[in-house]
Amino acid sequence: MKKLFVGNLPYGANETDVQNFFADAGVNVDSVTVMRDRFTGQARGFGFVEINDDGAAQRAVDACHGKELMGRTLVVNEARPMAPREGGGARPPRP
Repeated sequence: MKKLFVGNLPYGANETDVQNFFADAGVNVDSVTVMRDRFTGQARGFGFVEINDDGAAQRAVDACHGKELMGRTLVVNEARPMAPREGGGARPPRP
């Protein structure tokens, strides 16, 4: 299963819009997640799609990267693992 990053999503786009966009490009996606602000529920402008077949995932990148959805040009590429976060803003220990 490949996870693709979909960036520059329109703020009004939902999971169904993204799934239909990929379907129109001839790609069947297994799941769609549009990232939202945890407090307001507003879309954050990016999301992820999961595709079961590696070949289909590459076709999705080729077919959808640079295409428009609701007036915005999408960025579609293979998702990278999130880098571990360090610290937590805590004060360093006193000497």
